[in-house]
Amino acid sequence: MATAITAGTPILFAALGEILTERSGILNLGVEGMMLVGAVSGFAFAISFGNPWIGVLGAMLAGGLMALIHAFLTVTMQANQVVTGLALTLFGTGLSGFLGKPFIGIPLENSFKPVSLGILGDIPYLGPIFFQQDPLVYLSYILVPVLWLLIYKTRAGLNLRAVGENPASADSLGVSVYRVRYIYVVMGGMLAGLGGAYLSIAYAPTWLEHMTAGRGWIAVALVIFATWNPVRAMFGSYIFGGIDALGFRAQAMGIMIPSFFLKMLPYIFTIVVLIIVTRKALANRVGAPGALGLHYDREER
Repeated sequence: MATAITAGTPILFAALGEILTERSGILNLGVEGMMLVGAVSGFAFAISFGNPWIGVLGAMLAGGLMALIHAFLTVTMQANQVVTGLALTLFGTGLSGFLGKPFIGIPLENSFKPVSLGILGDIPYLGPIFFQQDPLVYLSYILVPVLWLLIYKTRAGLNLRAVGENPASADSLGVSVYRVRYIYVVMGGMLAGLGGAYLSIAYAPTWLEHMTAGRGWIAVALVIFATWNPVRAMFGSYIFGGIDALGFRAQAMGIMIPSFFLKMLPYIFTIVVLIIVTRKALANRVGAPGALGLHYDREER
C-alpha cells in the first residue's frame, strides 16, 4: 500500500492539473508530453545544480511553458483542442528524447528520499504507509485539500467553475474568460511537469526516454473517474498506483503470470473504470463542465 501511494503520486499531480484545466473549459490531451518534458527538465536542473527542489521548479517551469503554448493556440487562436493536445504530446515526446540524450543512464545522487514524520511515522500500519514517504508525497497531501477549497469554497473557484460551465454568462458578470483560462491551463501544465519530475527525481531517480509510460493518459482518464473532484482524484490515483505496484509484487512473490500481462494491468483497469464511470454518469446525469472543449468568442456572445 505504501508503494501504491508512491506509484500513484505522479498520476495525482497530473490529474490535479488536468482538473484545473478542464474546469476552465479547456481540454488538454498534451499531459503526457508535458510530463515527459517536466521529467527531463527536472532531472537536468537537479543534476546540474545538485538540488532536487531546483529540479522541481525547473520541471514546473517547463510544463508551464508547454501549457502556455496550448493556451495560446486554444484560447487565443481557437485551434482545435484535441488536435493541439495530441500535437503537444508528440512534440513533448520528441523534445524530451532529444534533450535527455546526454542524461541517459546517469543516476541522480541528490534525489528525494523517504522522510518519517516523527510520531505520525510510528503509528502502527498507517505510519509506514502514509507518513514515511518523500517530501513530494507530503506536498500532494497538502495540495489536494488546497485545490478542493480553491474550487469549491473561494470566489476564484466560483469564477473558474462559471467559466467552465457557461463562459458567456461569466463574461457578462465581469469575469475575464480568457484570463481565467490562461491562468488555469498554465497551472495545469505546471502540475503535469511536477508529475513528470516526481518520476525522474523521486520515484526512479534517473532519466529514461518515455519513462512516463502512458501515465499522462491515465491522468486524463482519472479526471473522468474522479468527476473533476481533487479528493476523488487522490483516491483514484492510489488505486491506479496500487494496480501498477501489484504487478511488481506479483513477480516478486513468484506468481506465474506473464510479465507483459502484468504491465498491461493499469491500462486494462483504466478501460474498465472508464466504461463503468461513463455508464454511471449517463444514469445520474453527472458530466463534464458544460463548456469543456468549446471555444469562446466574445464577439459572438
